[in-house]
Amino acid sequence: MYPKPYVDFLVHFHGLRDYFECHEILEEHWKSIPNHDPKKHWVGLIQIAVSLYHQRRQNYSGALRMMRSALLIIETEQNEIEALGLDANQLQEQLSKRVKDIENKQPYESFNLPIKDKRLITLCEAECKNIGCTYGLPSDLKNEFLLHKHTLRDRQEVIDERLAQKNLRKKKREG
Repeated sequence: MYPKPYVDFLVHFHGLRDYFECHEILEEHWKSIPNHDPKKHWVGLIQIAVSLYHQRRQNYSGALRMMRSALLIIETEQNEIEALGLDANQLQEQLSKRVKDIENKQPYESFNLPIKDKRLITLCEAECKNIGCTYGLPSDLKNEFLLHKHTLRDRQEVIDERLAQKNLRKKKREG
């Protein structure tokens, strides 16, 4: 029905409000698609999450750049967005309003993607329950780890992977 990473994205988006993790989940999914098929709708959804992460941290310039880009993608990828169980027109309206809010440096408010597939909502609600969160609750603005995850998370795995890739490139040049 829907790719598992997409459902995981929605659970993190609407249940945990962990927009940083939303970005990680969908980016990994997008990059796993053979030949990186230009499925821009995934990028648009990633950019929405990144924008909200920045807005919640009051990084309005980063939030605005990402939200404007996401809006352009969503406008051109309406069929793909609809195929993901979302209401593309309503999403465009929400994103346009959020662009104005960010331009006016309005404080972050939790954002819900307009899911029109009731089965998808039920699936997300059940998965939220399984992991111990509630679908649709607003962000916990006092959760410092959630607000500043990019600086507070354990990055050893990322550092190790970068080193491994660097060593592979070096071996290719030498061999």
